[in-house]
Order: sequence, then C-alpha cells, then structure tokens
Amino acid sequence: MTMQGLWLQDQQLTLRDDLPLPEPAPNEARIRVLRAGICNTDLELLRGYYPYQGILGHEFVGIVDRGPEHLINQRVVGEINAACGHCDCCQRGMPTHCRNRSVLGIVNHNGAFADYLCLPVQNLHLVPDTISTEAATFTEPLAAALEILEQVTITPNDRVLVVGDGKLGQLVAQTLALTGCELLAVGRHAEKLANLSDRGIATVLADQVTPGIYDVAVECTGNPSGFETARRSLRPRGTIVLKSTYAGQLSLDMSAIVVDELTIVGSRCGPFAPALALLAQGKVDVTPLIQARYPLSQGLAAFDQAQQKGILKVLLEMGDADL
Repeated sequence: MTMQGLWLQDQQLTLRDDLPLPEPAPNEARIRVLRAGICNTDLELLRGYYPYQGILGHEFVGIVDRGPEHLINQRVVGEINAACGHCDCCQRGMPTHCRNRSVLGIVNHNGAFADYLCLPVQNLHLVPDTISTEAATFTEPLAAALEILEQVTITPNDRVLVVGDGKLGQLVAQTLALTGCELLAVGRHAEKLANLSDRGIATVLADQVTPGIYDVAVECTGNPSGFETARRSLRPRGTIVLKSTYAGQLSLDMSAIVVDELTIVGSRCGPFAPALALLAQGKVDVTPLIQARYPLSQGLAAFDQAQQKGILKVLLEMGDADL
C-alpha cells in the first residue's frame, strides 16, 4: 500500500502519492496524521541546512492506528528524537542527544508531512480532550520554548529580552511571561508584536532596545542581526539563549563575550507534558499564530506561502476538519 507525502531530495520538494505505507517496528506505533505545522527548520532543510532526504515535518498531531491497545484510536503528539537507550548520552539521561538517534523529519526518519508516520511508543503523549487538534499541533515548538526554563533560572526579579516576533519568538515570550519576570519582546513587525501586546507583554521595535541592562536575552531569529541585538542588550555576566538553528555561519565578537563574561546557552527540544498542560489550561494562546491552512494535496503551495516574509504558522491538514 502507498500514501501521499512531501518528499525532500537534493533540496527539491515534491508531492508524491507512491510512498510506501510505513510498518511500525516492535517498539513503535503507527500514527495517522491529522495536522502538521511547517516550521523554520523545515524551510532551512529545503535550503540545504542539513543533507536530509525523506519526508519532512516534525510538528504534528494524529491518531494511533497500529500499536499498543491502550493507544489505538487515541490522539497523540510525539517527541521527535528516537533514541537508542544504550549510548553514554542515553545512560546519562540525555536521550535528545543520543549518539545514534534519528529525528523525525530531520535525520534518518521520515516525518509528518504524509498520511502516516511511525514513532517509538515511548515518544508519544496523549492529547487531552480539552485541546483542539489545531492547538495540539503546537506542542513540539511550545515544548522547545519551555526548554529554556529547564536550562536557565528566571525569576520575577530578572530582566528578560526575547528577540524575534516570529512563530518561536511568540511562544517563547508567552511562556517566559508566566514566570513574572520583567519581560520585553522585540521584533520588526508591529502587527506580530500586537499579538503579544494583547496578552499584556511589553514590546518594542528592534531599534529601541536599551543596551546593557538585561539579565537574559533569548535569540529566536536565527540571523546575525538578532544575535547582535541580544548580545548588546545584556549586562555583564548575562546569559544569551540561542533558540534558533542558523542556516549559515555566525560571526561572533569574542572579545565582547569574554570581557563581559557572557554565558551562551544552546537550546532546542523540550518537555511535552508541561506544554500539553499549558495548552489544556489555556495559559498559552496559539490561535493568532495560524495564518493559513492547506490540504496535504496542496503542500507545495503551503511551502510557498510559509517561505514568504512575515508569515507565521502554516498548517497542513490530512485528516477530518472537525477533529
């Protein structure tokens, strides 16, 4: 049997209807995909950020159709790193850094822009009935935003700057606001910053940031100017969190890093359970981030729109619209 999906090869994306229907391994479940979101990593893979060949996509929600009995016909989301469980990183409790891992839609593992995907059962999380299918699609990027709080202590006494008003920056700002810190979000698009202002988060345009006063700056743009804005904003011994992958090279003023004794923290995948809890409790609002929806059959047009400057989240629909 075959299925439809978006296939990436040699930086060319094609819609195929001859992809083999995946068969789950003994430790896996097969999921019928309902929704999947296009993120910046997908766009960077298309530009050649990493030599991946296969089905793209890692932000998804779907229904289990093969696997353990208690999961059959249940809505799930899935952590994207499939770990071996045996290497030194796994043994140290760092499965997201497993030396033998595959990564859904990114490294040696077909992804979510297709009718079906497979993941280890241990990667799956049930979606509460109170969360809509569209909102659940944001679980993976919301978890990535929450990873910051796993790595850096942020208190109500801290001044925190979020650089970037795109998809990830919006989620990072919403999660950090819950700490009660003195938060400022900076971006280049007034209409995007308005989403955060409506939630009581202070915002300014990129050229209005006061330098040298912030304890923590979170860089969510993935471009050199965003990094420089974050670096300049920090007080001595401040912390800069890099939340975006960089498709190209980043040049650093290492003297400034050393003289100001700055800490640089790389941050990517995060905890799913707290992300689902925030969505269930309505403490994070993802609805304003959705700008377009396309059926999988129009996936190439969806990517065209997702690549337009200023676009937030574009969703692909595979399943029933009312789920």
